[in-house]
Amino acid sequence: MYNFEVVTPASVADAVAALAEDEAQALGGGQTLIPTLKQRLAAPSKLVSLTGIAEMKGISTDDAGRICIGGGTVHADVAAGVPSYPALAGLAGKIGDPAVRNRGTIGGSIANNDPSACYPSAALASNAIIVTNLREIAADDYFLGMFETALDEGEIITQVKFPVPEKAAYIKFEQPASRFSLVGVFLAKYADGVRVAITGASNNGVFRWTEAEAALSGNFAASALEGLSASADDMIADLHGTAAYRAHLVAVLTKRAVIAAV
Repeated sequence: MYNFEVVTPASVADAVAALAEDEAQALGGGQTLIPTLKQRLAAPSKLVSLTGIAEMKGISTDDAGRICIGGGTVHADVAAGVPSYPALAGLAGKIGDPAVRNRGTIGGSIANNDPSACYPSAALASNAIIVTNLREIAADDYFLGMFETALDEGEIITQVKFPVPEKAAYIKFEQPASRFSLVGVFLAKYADGVRVAITGASNNGVFRWTEAEAALSGNFAASALEGLSASADDMIADLHGTAAYRAHLVAVLTKRAVIAAV
């Protein structure tokens, strides 16, 4: 490690002001950032901890019936606090290990947009709204590519709003050591159609499998996916699996997600 300053603002406004200073970076649960600092892949001179901001924590329901989760809410609280959306709770309960689940935050995960992270698939499949200190961003407009998002410099995720679907499921084929998704499929059925989001598979990060969405919106059954395959183009290829293997997993896990949701 190296020397840096840590500040602990008590409000979003104070955090935004601190992040406006040169070489300042936001710190959520630190499950991604701290290892990055240890490897000297980033070297901010100031970390702005968001863990002490009470207004960024907690789970509630708004007038539209959406589940509203504060950006600073840890995974363990999401796992225990959203019984009306069991697929989302189940996703949170399978992230990492207990230490990670009690430190990592939903806002940090979505802000980082790791290509193998779980929450981005939930947000994209749920057509969630990412709320920041400045604006509200639809999930379809938020995720721009691997580690890329629509967030501007110094912008903070304060809340994520999830519309509750009629049916949903999350199926993850995890890498045993890291427990990240080798491939993860989040499927959500709403009155106006089905959304299917894939994580862990693509070099472009989380994405919607629109062909599967069209098939399932017409017939919400695993049989609707027969003969449908995901393209291996732009799929991740590494020591854990080839691009073709990941494309195969996308199709297999999507069928399993339909069965689990039904």
